[in-house]
Amino acid sequence: MKIAIGADHAGFEYKEVLKSFLKQYEVKDFGTYGADSVDYPDFAHPVASAVESGEVNYGILICGSANGVAITANKHQKIRAALCWENEVASLVRQHNDANVLCIPARFVSEELAKEMTTTFLTTAFEGGRHQNRVQKISC
Repeated sequence: MKIAIGADHAGFEYKEVLKSFLKQYEVKDFGTYGADSVDYPDFAHPVASAVESGEVNYGILICGSANGVAITANKHQKIRAALCWENEVASLVRQHNDANVLCIPARFVSEELAKEMTTTFLTTAFEGGRHQNRVQKISC
């Protein structure tokens, strides 16, 4: 499995933690590469593009609230980016929404919860069925 990961300055430390945590996967790091202030769209767009093109299977984006990266990623037609703050949410966005980008709010979750949500997101299957029709109605 291939995963794209990106973060702004608020998510940089969590990005580094998750890269180490995800050693069993092929992880492509789209930055940022330090804690200096940066603009989150500069990292969200490349991650979303990598998922959208099929270069990678899933994306992970991290910023302070995760709202900015989620909004940015969801501008891409084939992206279903989901802001997750609890493990159950990470499960449901995969099961019911076939989310393909996990957005983590670094200022509101622990590193351990970020790891747990990442594992859940990457290992939970889309249920399809009644949810498939709904997911097909998302794109404009």
